[in-house]
Amino acid sequence: SFGISLTCGESEDPPADVAIELKAVFTDRQFVRNSCVAGEWGEEQSSIPYFPFIPDQPFRVEILCEHPRFRIFVDGHQLFDFYHRIETLSAIDTIKINGDLQLTKLG
Repeated sequence: SFGISLTCGESEDPPADVAIELKAVFTDRQFVRNSCVAGEWGEEQSSIPYFPFIPDQPFRVEILCEHPRFRIFVDGHQLFDFYHRIETLSAIDTIKINGDLQLTKLG
């Protein structure tokens, strides 16, 4: 599994707002997304038309920030939209990536 988060800073106490958190869970074949505003997590979303990841195979994730949503693409195919829950998009300044993956490019 792996996770990608776009946050408004890195604060732990109080926790920084999370504009979008993406979690790929291979065992459940889910790509879960959520956000956290003022310390409160929203409703988790997990429906996708298909699970785009194959263990040990390269992939490309693109996160486009548009008004009024993020558009998520995997290997050039749009997978889902996630509508903004934070008000100030310009406050997003940090990307956090963790889990079992090897980065080859970040742009």
